[in-house]
Order: sequence, then structure tokens, then C-alpha cells
Amino acid sequence: MSRTEQNGAGRRRPPTIHDVAREAGVSRGTVSRVLNGGHNVSPASLDAVQSAIRRTGYTVNRHARSLITGRSDSVAFLLTEPQERFFEDPNFNVLLRGCTTALAAHDIPLLLMIAGTEAERRRNMRYIAGHVDGVLLVSSHSGDPVAAQLHEAGVPLVACGKPLGQGSRVSYVAADDRNGARDMVRFLYESGRRRIATVTGPLDTPGGVDRLAGYRETLTECGLPVDESLIVPGDYSRAGGEAAASLLLERAPDVDAVFVASDLMAQGVLSTLERAGRRVPHDIAVGGFDDSPAALAARPELTTVRQPWDRISAEMVRVLLAQIGGEDPAAVILPTELVRRESA
Repeated sequence: MSRTEQNGAGRRRPPTIHDVAREAGVSRGTVSRVLNGGHNVSPASLDAVQSAIRRTGYTVNRHARSLITGRSDSVAFLLTEPQERFFEDPNFNVLLRGCTTALAAHDIPLLLMIAGTEAERRRNMRYIAGHVDGVLLVSSHSGDPVAAQLHEAGVPLVACGKPLGQGSRVSYVAADDRNGARDMVRFLYESGRRRIATVTGPLDTPGGVDRLAGYRETLTECGLPVDESLIVPGDYSRAGGEAAASLLLERAPDVDAVFVASDLMAQGVLSTLERAGRRVPHDIAVGGFDDSPAALAARPELTTVRQPWDRISAEMVRVLLAQIGGEDPAAVILPTELVRRESA
């Protein structure tokens, strides 16, 4: 019999799971197990089914499967930031692309959802319940109720970064922010810098808190005083970096190095230093954090701390799928890497 059959009107019907089983020479149950992860299937049967799927052109009927399994076979990428931040900050796009790629290997689509306002949060929360199997939560601030609400609703979720105040209730994947900051500050110190300032991230975010802690700890270890006038708050935006650098030069004109808690803010710092006639790195060394596309777009190119975005996104997907499958929450912290370029 042909791989697809014609109905009475002469139209070809799409191949079914029965066609795949017949083509592969296995039972329908074996095909079903392959489609649901390949558990308890021999390598020979797995190869036969996968080959039959390619030959027949079979695709999963997601609606039918969701009626049987009670799952939607989809995941939400939920960003709790204003929409303009998604387009401004390259880290979000890199992370979204990585999560999309990791989920594609499991044939699971990813829905982008932005909840930068209270109204958006309410709409998204109404949709999430019953429409997606889990949530990849990005950029959660202290006091942001989304993580707690998802947890209370029983929705599997994994946060990018350690959610402040959630303890062990929420799975998360994070870079080692504190040690990354320590590596940068020590590098600046060993390069001969002694008036090392920092532009922090928002201090209601885990990255902002831990990067500042790493800065303070390393100054103390190096025998340098922690001068509060050299600590300027930032907001992870380029404009925030420009404003912070202006304030810093006003407070401490003798500063000779700045550790900036994100590459995008570091671009703003560089712009302000250029307008002030400060040469980088001759007069002031600048170090960033992320190794995002903004680091390479900066002039001069940024010395920075690399977050392993590919591993972060892959681990977020792995942990979320495991949780959807019934496993307990998990925490993963990944090492960072100092990347030396022209700015320091």
C-alpha cells in the first residue's frame, strides 16, 4: 500500500502513526514510545521508526496528543521587563535563541511572552495556566510576584538567575556572578589599577547583588579600601551607564578603572569617558560583564566576563523538561570566563 492513501475525493490524507508502524515493521505502541522520548525502545527499533517517519513525512498531531496526555507540548519564554528592554538588551535575544534551539531538538515550540506591566502580567498568567507545559522565566526582580504565582499554580518553571526570596522552591540556572566579578576586579588590580570603581546592576536582581559582592570582596582581599563613592548604581541600560559614569567622574576624577556590571552599560560608560576626554585603557580601564554582542560592538572592544549563554539556555530547557516529567526543582550554577580585549 502507498505511504499515504487517497480519500473518496482523490485527496491525499496525511500519514498516521499506523502508517509509520507499518513502514517500520513495528507495533503502534513502539512508535508511540519513540514519539514520547524513546524509552524502552531498542536501538534497532528506534532507527527503524525514525527512518519510517522521514520516509512517510509523518508529523505529530499536537491537538490530538494534547487531548490524550493533558499537555500542550509548548513552553513559554516569559520576560518580566518592559518591551523596550527586550529589543535594547542583546542578552535577551541570545538567550531566547538558545532556548528555541534547545527546545527544537525535542520538537517543542517556544512562545515569547513579555510582562513588563501589571496588566501584561495578569493577561499572561491567565493564558499560561492550561496553555503551556512550563515557563522559562527571565529577569525576575526582587518583589516580582510572577515566580511565586507560577509556583503556587503548580506550573513548572525555571528561572534564569537565582530568584531572590524564593529559596529552593524554584528551579534556576545561573552564571557564577560573584566569582565572575572577582575575576574581573582582580585582573584590574593585577594590571596596576588602584582606584577601581564599579557601576552595579539593579540591586533587586541576583546578578546586581552578587556582582557587587564579588567586587567588594576582591578589593578587600587585595588590600584596597572599599570606597562607597566609587560604587554607582546602574540599571543594565546604555543610558544608565552614561549617567553612572558622569556621576562617577564628578565624585572621583582620579578613578583609573571601572568594573561595569553589564556590557550594555559599559558601552554607555565608554561614551561618557570619550566625551570627557578620558582615554581607554590608558587613563581608565573598563571591564564589562556578559560577553554579549555589545562587547564586540564597543569601541574599544570590551574586556569582559563571559556568561556561557549556550549552556545556560540548554540547561534551562533540560531542567524544565525534567520538571515537567515529574522531577524535583533543581539549581545549576555555571562558571564564567574572563575575556581580555582592548578596553583593559
